Amino acid sequence: MDALRRGAVPESGLDLLATGLDRFERAVDEELDTAAAGGSVFKAVRGEYGSGKTFFTRWLGERAKRRTFAVAEVQVSETETPLHKLETVYRRLTERLATASFPPSALRPVVDAWFYALEEDALADGASESELPQAVDRLLTARLAEVSRHAPAFATALRGYKQSLDAGDEATAAAVMAWLGGQPHVAAAARRSAGVRGDLDHFGAFGFLQGLLTVLRDAGHAGLVLVLDEVETLQRVRSDARDKALNALRQLIDEVHSGRFPGLYLIITGTPAFYDGQQGVQRLAPLAQRLATDFTTDPRFDNPRAVQIRLPGFTEASLTGLGATIRDLYTEGSQSPDRIKQLADDAYLTDLARAVGGALGGKVGVAPRLYLKKLVGDVLDRIDQFPDFDPRRHYKLTVGSSELTATERNFAAPAPAASADDLEIDL
Repeated sequence: MDALRRGAVPESGLDLLATGLDRFERAVDEELDTAAAGGSVFKAVRGEYGSGKTFFTRWLGERAKRRTFAVAEVQVSETETPLHKLETVYRRLTERLATASFPPSALRPVVDAWFYALEEDALADGASESELPQAVDRLLTARLAEVSRHAPAFATALRGYKQSLDAGDEATAAAVMAWLGGQPHVAAAARRSAGVRGDLDHFGAFGFLQGLLTVLRDAGHAGLVLVLDEVETLQRVRSDARDKALNALRQLIDEVHSGRFPGLYLIITGTPAFYDGQQGVQRLAPLAQRLATDFTTDPRFDNPRAVQIRLPGFTEASLTGLGATIRDLYTEGSQSPDRIKQLADDAYLTDLARAVGGALGGKVGVAPRLYLKKLVGDVLDRIDQFPDFDPRRHYKLTVGSSELTATERNFAAPAPAASADDLEIDL
């Protein structure tokens, strides 16, 4: 509720709020099963602003965590996470890595759990306490043999990390772990101690992702769900950087389909303009071919198993239904549940949805963030705290430009004049 009050997507509990996602459940669960069995999956999600793309990916991430997957959500941006620099994407991945047991960054707990699993396996194979370090090293070499062909530094750094821990050198161990996470500017002394050099580059990122997937699976996780959110921001970067980013995305998709990343479920999100426009996917023909999906039929018959799926967005009815769900959840922790259900009945929820949509130029489909923010913070909280508050008499919806996102402000702006005769000039 606090997240909704702030106009944000909650980090957990999304199954309670899911509206209209049941049609995707079977396909998503099948794809998670594929990744857990050692396969790899790529999925593209399309939807207009406000259609729930971030909500969908976090809902999927929650389902994945319950199946022991690790999850990482990466926001693509020109300055912080440019897609054409995959070493930066990998770094953000490790920073945002989370599991059911550990919040971001879960990289070090995952690696520690992996070494513990190696020790258990070595002891089960008959190694004595004195032979344990050598037995663990042999298992590490065997488990990372395929990864070492492409990124030998990954296995080398893991050995260096374990040696630093065994020697009680926490500072070096932490520095080596930062290097494994793709962090730049790690102290040269720590890198020398671990036997590695330089920083991670674009091509090394693929090998490090392979290594991370191997460690995750050996540590007891089914795989990794990686979300690249807001990929449509590529449309706003310089043409040379955009072309590099689109080609990097094409390369990443090909690597996923080639089987190089067993256990990886990769999702990207974007607007229809990104997938269909000449400044997006259509700019690179091979990428457009890989993402091509038929959306000419009735949305009711969209294929949830397709490489690209679309979120239909909210209608007034579905927005009211979501509001009712939120209201009913709110009453469970309220001191005045009966008053809330009486004053914020379905008819009022519909009126509020219509008013919020009107404030955004009639675009109900882009209204859920603002609608839920107003519902929880301005209506339900007041009913709960003030016995004489009646939203129909004491509350009138106001929407200030400061509380809108840039996209919402565009929808809220007055329609442009159709002709010069429509302009009002103060003489």
